[in-house]
Amino acid sequence: MSGPLQGLRVLDLGTRIAAPFCAGLLGEQGAEVVKIEQPGTGDFMREIGPFASGDDGTDYSLFWAVEGRGRKSITLDLRRPEGQDVFRRLAEHADVVVENFRPGTLERWNIGPTELPDRLVTVRISSFGQDGPYSPRPGLDRIGIGYGGLLHLTGYPDRPPVRIGVTLSDYLTGVFAAQAATAALYARDARGGTGAVIDAALYGAALRILEWTLAAYDTLGIVRSREGNRLANSAPLDNYPTADGKYVCIVAGSDTNFSRLCKAMDRLDLLEDPNYARLADRAAHGDEINGVVADWTSTLAATEIEERCVACDVPVATAYTAADIFADPHMAARGDLVTVDDPVIGEHRQQAPFPRVVGDPVVAPAGAPRLGAHTREVLGGLLGLDDTTVEALASEGII
Repeated sequence: MSGPLQGLRVLDLGTRIAAPFCAGLLGEQGAEVVKIEQPGTGDFMREIGPFASGDDGTDYSLFWAVEGRGRKSITLDLRRPEGQDVFRRLAEHADVVVENFRPGTLERWNIGPTELPDRLVTVRISSFGQDGPYSPRPGLDRIGIGYGGLLHLTGYPDRPPVRIGVTLSDYLTGVFAAQAATAALYARDARGGTGAVIDAALYGAALRILEWTLAAYDTLGIVRSREGNRLANSAPLDNYPTADGKYVCIVAGSDTNFSRLCKAMDRLDLLEDPNYARLADRAAHGDEINGVVADWTSTLAATEIEERCVACDVPVATAYTAADIFADPHMAARGDLVTVDDPVIGEHRQQAPFPRVVGDPVVAPAGAPRLGAHTREVLGGLLGLDDTTVEALASEGII
């Protein structure tokens, strides 16, 4: 793919989501991504559903089809000295290494940052970071949002915490790590070739987006907790039910937006009610004013609510399903869905690379590769290994 990182090469040692997502983002900005997988099994994401029927009749992971896209796949056993030697040679031709093994694993395999070229930017993703007393602990996305303080804030105050609908700490960590890798590459080239090691913990991504939560505890002793879909300091604001069984998100807490919403609802009389005169008044009577808005939305279809709100400049959006996304004209106009040609299940639509450089065309990533599809291409073309050497590695189970 073209993009600002074109000409750079990333070695993706990751499994599951966070590290591969980081590498994939760099790939969508133009870098060549070479994914290194365990011979015979590959990335665990290949085994997670939902599944489509592959060209050979076997189950094919659609999760892998999305998160494995835009890269080459080679197989290499990093647990064996011969595989480690091949990896060190590959690292001589790379700019970034991304991994998410438990801290210390690469060092045990003799391929830690000190064993690799100084110019490399090494992104190390883990649950609890590379140091500290909890660093050896295992963990996945749910552990990240729990320990990072985000899970406690999600859901309703009278119910248990609720996970976010996607693996948020994995994806957030991948985004933060990709940004840090790009900054480290810029710094490397600016100061003459020295790379960096980036320590990205899953909980750290959740911790970073806690807004005012920690500052309020430290200065005011406030322990923030769950508020559901509303906010204690702003109203009206909620996900309101519609007559056609959907939900619309309306954010009208400010005095200006509340006035606009009253116009959209044909309820200008609300502006004369002292309980709703200012933001603080509406927040104090949040249940009442949110109930008024809910009563209104419940009589109309989501599209009509949106039309009335948009006409009055009120921030509004329907809580979209996948079907809504596919049918939406704005997303179609912006190219937010692309057709990916997958080598196993063929053409299908996925979310487009994001963000994009203004003026550049929307380019669909290459489909997620079959396990080891590029092993011979990479080892022969990049390292210059001849067929005899490659076949010997294959026969020994190194690749």
